[in-house]
Amino acid sequence: MEGKGGWWGNVRKYDERGNGGTSRLRESSRLFSTCYNEVSMKLIVGLGNPGEKYENTRHNVGFMVVDKIASDFGIKNYGSSKKGKADYAWAEINENKIELLKPQTFMNESGFSVQYAKKNHPELNNSDVLVIHDDLDISLGSYKLQFGKGPKLHNGVLSVERELSTKDFWRLRVGVEGRIKNSEIRIKGEDYVLANFTRKEREILAGLIEGRIVPEIKNWLLKKQPLRTSLR
Repeated sequence: MEGKGGWWGNVRKYDERGNGGTSRLRESSRLFSTCYNEVSMKLIVGLGNPGEKYENTRHNVGFMVVDKIASDFGIKNYGSSKKGKADYAWAEINENKIELLKPQTFMNESGFSVQYAKKNHPELNNSDVLVIHDDLDISLGSYKLQFGKGPKLHNGVLSVERELSTKDFWRLRVGVEGRIKNSEIRIKGEDYVLANFTRKEREILAGLIEGRIVPEIKNWLLKKQPLRTSLR
């Protein structure tokens, strides 16, 4: 998403019909204000690496999904925090206060930003935290939604678990595996996720994000249905 807003950026208010208006909160000296502590809150975290070099790589799927959610709710700019090492935006949806978070620490230290956000919001339950990330255990075009369970190895997710001292949060595992099995020229996983999506892969991914992933998350945010463990 291009540009960064002011300290708070735009806060969008929506009702169930999708109607919305824009308001701006005053500046705060803290990254995540506690002005929302009397209403329910959701934290949606997209994992990825900062910078143009990585923005189209498979490892940045989490950023891509969060950007699409922001776009659908009319959020044009992210705020930025040096203390929290993250880009973030707020939305108010059906009396839910939603924070979208993109850690800027690089993948392996993503947990720092998540822990910082949660520390500033003690009212935030683990069941209201959703971490979105790429997954080589799942084929491109599919995704898995799980609570407390993740891939065999993902350093970004491990960082979040370590910083929160728990595995109990929601994970949306977006499949990026598109390599040919048993190929003699099979690319190593760590190199594969840092490579850009091909044009065909981008088309598949766009269909998945726009047609299935984001609608499911929006239904959760609009209180139409709870998150459920699934493989889609």
